[in-house]
Amino acid sequence: MHFDPHCRRCRLSSSRTQVVPPDGNMNSPICFLGEAPGENEDKIGRPFVGRAGKILDRLMEEVGLSRKDVLITNVVKCRPPHNRRPKKDEMSACLPFLLEELIGKKIIVAMGRTACLDLLGREVKLDEEANGILQVVIGDTKSLVIPTYHPAACFYSMRARETLKKSIEIAKAYLSEKSNDERD
Repeated sequence: MHFDPHCRRCRLSSSRTQVVPPDGNMNSPICFLGEAPGENEDKIGRPFVGRAGKILDRLMEEVGLSRKDVLITNVVKCRPPHNRRPKKDEMSACLPFLLEELIGKKIIVAMGRTACLDLLGREVKLDEEANGILQVVIGDTKSLVIPTYHPAACFYSMRARETLKKSIEIAKAYLSEKSNDERD
């Protein structure tokens, strides 16, 4: 199932401006997974372009990554009204698109509770589980999942910012380690 810019699989299609596809390198082994597009993303048509996106870009830059090195996407591809959390049926409607995006990803940085819930099938207590390495199987690929805070949490919490930066460092280190293993 390929990305559908005219998708009408759930009620979010009635209030969105446009469907927001993934951004970055589709072939990257690293994916940053958020919750849903916000107002700016809905207008522009790219994920993480508002304030939270600027934080994510800055933190990636601080550790030597950029959007061209990773894939950035959301659990749902349409903005929920009033930026509310996506509902289960909305997440289910987007799941086939998300699974296609995640096939072959070695590392998925799950940013925020909704991303963790959709990916892992359970609530995650980020205060306890952030930056722990979990595993999921998508298709026939084992992917490591790094639960962490959503960049929007960094507006209010230096701890969230430090945790998210560490998540990005872990993902980059894993990528570097795997690149070295493949050369050996």
